[in-house]
Amino acid sequence: MKIFTGKVIATKTAKTATVAVERTTIHKLYKKRQRRITKYQVHDETGVKVGDKVTFADSRPYSKSKRWKITEVITVKKGGKTGKGAGKSSD
Repeated sequence: MKIFTGKVIATKTAKTATVAVERTTIHKLYKKRQRRITKYQVHDETGVKVGDKVTFADSRPYSKSKRWKITEVITVKKGGKTGKGAGKSSD
């Protein structure tokens, strides 16, 4: 059973969340660390939101692209301003 941890980046479709998993690899020639991001379509029964950190595992196929299911929500993103203009004062 494969288990991954990632960050929810989209929840636009019903009962589906897009989760980004970040990993680092080392370039063969230059020996520099590279950041690689893989996106997974994950079945969501709990109703996670964008920014939540979740753990998910492989399961039966739910659709053509969904073969993963959220097992637990690790951290929940706190409410507040996000997106454009976040952190700017309105003075």
